[in-house]
Amino acid sequence: MNNKLLAKPVQDYISANLNADVNQIALARSPFEGIIAAELATQITAKKKSEKKLPTWFNTHNIYYPPVLSIEQTSSEITAKYKSKLVKGDTLIDITGGFGIDSYYFAKQIKAVIHCEINPELSAIAQHNAQALQADNIKFKSEDGIAYIQDNKVVFDTIYVDPARRAEKGKVFMLKDCTPDVVSNLDTLLEKSSRIIIKTAPLLDISAGLSELKQVSEIHILSVKNECKELLWVIDKGYHDDTKVIAVTLNIGIEKDFSFYKSASNSSVQFTDNLSIGEYLYEPDAALLKSGAFNLIGATYGLLKLHSQTQLYTFKSINKEFPGRIFKIEAILSTSELKKLNNLKANVIVRNYPAKPEDLVKKYKIKADQEQFLIFTKIADGENVILKASIIQYY
Repeated sequence: MNNKLLAKPVQDYISANLNADVNQIALARSPFEGIIAAELATQITAKKKSEKKLPTWFNTHNIYYPPVLSIEQTSSEITAKYKSKLVKGDTLIDITGGFGIDSYYFAKQIKAVIHCEINPELSAIAQHNAQALQADNIKFKSEDGIAYIQDNKVVFDTIYVDPARRAEKGKVFMLKDCTPDVVSNLDTLLEKSSRIIIKTAPLLDISAGLSELKQVSEIHILSVKNECKELLWVIDKGYHDDTKVIAVTLNIGIEKDFSFYKSASNSSVQFTDNLSIGEYLYEPDAALLKSGAFNLIGATYGLLKLHSQTQLYTFKSINKEFPGRIFKIEAILSTSELKKLNNLKANVIVRNYPAKPEDLVKKYKIKADQEQFLIFTKIADGENVILKASIIQYY
């Protein structure tokens, strides 16, 4: 940490240049002694990226920002706040502390939190910011979290870990390919806590994760603005029953969830055989789709599915409790009918249809529109159709 960056004139400069060209700032001569231009550019860029993702940090005086990559990789406040509801007991250790967003929210629910971060620079930054945020019940340890647990006799009520996927493993990965390796160290973790919470990227396949882990009581799938952000694996010592899956949509002022036990995911569903103008089309949120319980979604909300491979549903009325988008069908078109229309304006959605959105936009000369939609899809009899629809509900 370069503490000179915390001087008031420097902080004022950072705030005043949030919309400036950081490339020019990085190449120019620094106006402050003991501070290089690249440091100023990093602070400006990282703070700017925090404005919506981390508003508490953005709006707090004297926050010191890490390299931009740490801001991109850290939890958002909205997901960290949700995670804090999953902890139990009075003590928690975050063995992959990072920038400290999760630890800060855990500290609002837990009496004593330990933040372990192997990178000494990042550990110092997180500690400084905790003081600025008046989070006084967090202790900081600049060391390997697994080693800290192994070397101490302390037992914690909750252990939290956010393993990093090793880059060389590519897009398909397993937990054993992450650092720290929670699979190999799971017995050690269970010796030191009755509850373990593991955060993973949504790319991890749920069935693959369950095959690697044990005693998983719950899996929480979190999405923000219809983008799946993370999976949370809750492991409770001694749990051997059915795993509960909770798909959660988190948006400003709105939180919805869809939950079920894993054994119930393969339920039956009814299909629509008479799609009609004036009906409502339901598109599940990304968190629901990640759950894989496609038939159960329809059965739970009393909806009719369009096709076995089309994850869209329909009904004659609106259910605003549904976690996802709802459209009103205004027309049902064939490709030949669509070709006859001029000056098309719509947002193009493709679901189980043999074409890419960008190709369809070009082919039919469709201009962008936020309220009107053209949904290219397949219905139960195998026919490809285009649904002209207006948006009723976003989340």
